[in-house]
Formats: sequence, structure tokens, C-alpha cells
Amino acid sequence: MGLSSLLRTDVDNNMDEEQSLRECENYIQHHNVQQILKDCIVQLCINRPDNPVSYLRDYFQTLEREQTRESRKPPASPEDGDDLSPLPAPSAGPVRRRGAISAEPVTEDDATSYVKKVVPKDYKTMAALSKAIAKNVLFSHLDENER
Repeated sequence: MGLSSLLRTDVDNNMDEEQSLRECENYIQHHNVQQILKDCIVQLCINRPDNPVSYLRDYFQTLEREQTRESRKPPASPEDGDDLSPLPAPSAGPVRRRGAISAEPVTEDDATSYVKKVVPKDYKTMAALSKAIAKNVLFSHLDENER
């Protein structure tokens, strides 16, 4: 096998890989796979089951039943059918939503005259807090003064 045939084979393989990658991306977009997995992970984090694999199996079975049920229902009007997403919103359990949060507006004077309240803590409490936030993604990048 000559160098030109090896190069041609390599180019053909790269083109096949690119085509395969494009097909995968199209499949994922067409079937809304990223949103399905995102919703699944959110539900997993909210519910934190002892057996995640079993929970995920049940979650996807419920999602499949809802999809089947939705596909059997005829749309009320032609316009309603166009707005339906490929899959219904997941409802793998009761979603605990927090209530509304509101506050009064903060003026510039309030912001400039703000004094940070520092609550003194003993060594044991500080050690427990440091240990708790050390593995947390939101706080892991902070230096000692920012903590």
C-alpha cells in the first residue's frame, strides 16, 4: 500500500468521522436529548435518592409513559399541536418549589454606607464551616479572606 493510498484512507476516515459526528449532533438536537438529561440530573439532585440507578430507571419509565400518553392525545387545535415539545416536562415526583422572594430596593446611599455584620465564631465552628464548604463548588475557589 503506497503513501497516497494511506493518505486517501486517512482522509476518508476523517470525513467519515466528521459525518458521523454531524449525524450524532443532529440526532441529539432532533430528540432534545440534552434537555432530557439536564432535567433528569436536576430531578436527581433535588430528590437525592439512596439508589440513583433505580431512581433513574423509574424516572425514564415515567417519562416514557407520559410521552406515550401525550402522543395518543389529539391536539385540541392545529395551533396547539405545533407548540408541543417532543417530550413533556418531567414529573418524577413532587417538586418542592420555594416561595416568592422580594425585598425593598437598595439605593446608592444604602450601598455606600453598608457595614458588613461579622458574627464571631469559635475555632470549632470555623473548622466545621471550613470543612463543609471545602468540597462545595460554589466556595472552593475562595481564598481565606473571602471565606
